[in-house]
Amino acid sequence: MNSERLSGLGLEPMLTTSELAEYLGVHVQAIYDLRTDGRGPAGMRVGREIRYRVSDVIHWLDGIHEPQAVPAVGGEG
Repeated sequence: MNSERLSGLGLEPMLTTSELAEYLGVHVQAIYDLRTDGRGPAGMRVGREIRYRVSDVIHWLDGIHEPQAVPAVGGEG
């Protein structure tokens, strides 16, 4: 089922653990480790697999985003 049809049904696309790991550029085991530690994105079990809503992944990424460093004003000296 393609994403256009899903959105037409009001359903949100979901990622598998492998797809999420590939998107983030990490090993699949890193995703499992994050979930075990309670630091990963919200997921749901569908049969034997865990699926991640794209919106949950975005929310999780926003929450772990590190603030940009603010340059020092003036010089020390």
